[in-house]
Amino acid sequence: MDHSSGIRASLAGRYATALFALAKENNSIDAVQSSLGTLNEAMAESDDLRALTTSPVLTRDDAGKAIAATAKTLGLDKLSTNVLGVLAANRRLDQIPAVIRAFSTLASDHRGEITAEVTSAHPLDDKQIDALKAQLKKRVGSDVSVTTTVDSSILGGLVVKIGSQMIDSSIKTRLNTLSQAMKG
Repeated sequence: MDHSSGIRASLAGRYATALFALAKENNSIDAVQSSLGTLNEAMAESDDLRALTTSPVLTRDDAGKAIAATAKTLGLDKLSTNVLGVLAANRRLDQIPAVIRAFSTLASDHRGEITAEVTSAHPLDDKQIDALKAQLKKRVGSDVSVTTTVDSSILGGLVVKIGSQMIDSSIKTRLNTLSQAMKG
């Protein structure tokens, strides 16, 4: 499935497309994707990092210095660090999660994989992710790349999005369905 034209239509998609083109040119798609995964995990775990990316009071210069220091601490590759610098200079650090998702989709398309966005109430470990990939591969018939996010509001279970399909087995949805059934 080719997502590239839809991705390029968004602001974050344009950054991700440029980053992907540079990564492809430098044979570093895997390194960039690994760095972006590290950054995504750090953002999920750190309130301070999330605040940095959404703070309107930081100057461009301060945001640039802070994100460069963060990239160095996390050991991110040069291309990812440079794109983060551009995002900071353009006051677009809030676009980081969308850039990560778009880059992941482009990299998966490049490898012939399908991307699944998985939301869980708690972080999934590697064993759980591998089991999920195996189940999704059986369902869709090809390799599946999984990007995970944590949203405690779903209470439990998973929400899996593959293209336009959504599999919602979250406890929140089940409770809402039960509530509606009891009312009517």
